[in-house]
Amino acid sequence: MKELVEFLAKSLVEHPEEVKLTEKTINDTVILELSVAESDMGKVIGKQGRIAKAIRSIVKAASARTDKKYTVEII
Repeated sequence: MKELVEFLAKSLVEHPEEVKLTEKTINDTVILELSVAESDMGKVIGKQGRIAKAIRSIVKAASARTDKKYTVEII
């Protein structure tokens, strides 16, 4: 799942080398914290948060087969 989010983020931004993704596990929930360059923040969030919502929807659909719940936080 981490690789999927990282791939999507690097495809969207101008500075893919600055994409950082950390993973935290709390109970059965895995929190993926996405960090990008400040100039690329708008590209990852999108207008009215549409791209961020799309990334979260993809992660939710991909995690349906696992026993864990995944959430994506953009820092």
